[in-house]
Amino acid sequence: MREKIAIVGAGLVGGAWAITFARAGHRVALWDAKDGASEEALKAIAPLLDDLAANRLLKGQAPAAVLERISVAPSLEAALADAIHVQENAPESVEVKAQVFAELDRLVPPNVALASSSTAIKPSLFTEHVPGRSRCLVAHPINPPYVIPAVEIVPAPWTDLAVVERTRALMRSIGQAPLVMRREVDGFIMNRLQAAVLQEAFGMVANGVASVEDIDTGVKMGIGLRWAFIGPFETINLNAPGGVADYASRYGEGMYQIAQTLTPPMRWERALLDKVARELDERVPPEKRRARQVWRDKRLIALLAHLAQADEDLGA
Repeated sequence: MREKIAIVGAGLVGGAWAITFARAGHRVALWDAKDGASEEALKAIAPLLDDLAANRLLKGQAPAAVLERISVAPSLEAALADAIHVQENAPESVEVKAQVFAELDRLVPPNVALASSSTAIKPSLFTEHVPGRSRCLVAHPINPPYVIPAVEIVPAPWTDLAVVERTRALMRSIGQAPLVMRREVDGFIMNRLQAAVLQEAFGMVANGVASVEDIDTGVKMGIGLRWAFIGPFETINLNAPGGVADYASRYGEGMYQIAQTLTPPMRWERALLDKVARELDERVPPEKRRARQVWRDKRLIALLAHLAQADEDLGA
């Protein structure tokens, strides 16, 4: 059995991290400041492990064996004792995270990395006054990490590069796909890309260019299919005989001209949101939304299994 991981904050993200680390063989200690939260997380984990096993995403392990590696710690100190890595999942608040990191830094030996699951808060905003700030960084998952491997590793200006590399190596060892940022920036990598796509998607709806359904279909049945395997840069590298430079010579000017017409930054006002919501509710009524979420997660699990097989075929 591998070393111990401390999960601080046992909500949806904390529970998902627990599965991800335990599946890779680590012992996991769950702790949450809210009474009963860790126990509730443990109850929710069991059926998820059954789904993962059914889709061959537990690496041949029995769900009970993975669940056995996850325990509820009676205190923060107990959760942190002997941990080789701390993954914080406190509420998305600078003030809360600053308090939590100050406490973690006080309790955890200086050779242990302190990683936050922060979705968009730059690590410099909540670690500046932490004495051991050089071992603090963000390791932001796309939830749930046991299905979606990408993890954004974001250092603060003062984060030790050795800590960054150690965290990258840990994430790779548990089957994740770390994206290491060279410097912090608002929104990190994936939310910036998502913001750009959503901005234009809302803009096309607002300007009467296309319907919500047609835009979703364009991504789902068009560019999203390629991006699921190879991403935007490799897509254009393979879409011209001479690679990316050839693509740029053929289409770069056209892309530049399109860029001049993209929707300027805009707020998603109530009238626009109501229009989008009406179209979405026609496709999936609100009372069926939860069932649709469950369906989505199962489809993601199946897709991940397919991608894993594709990688094996490529390496064969």
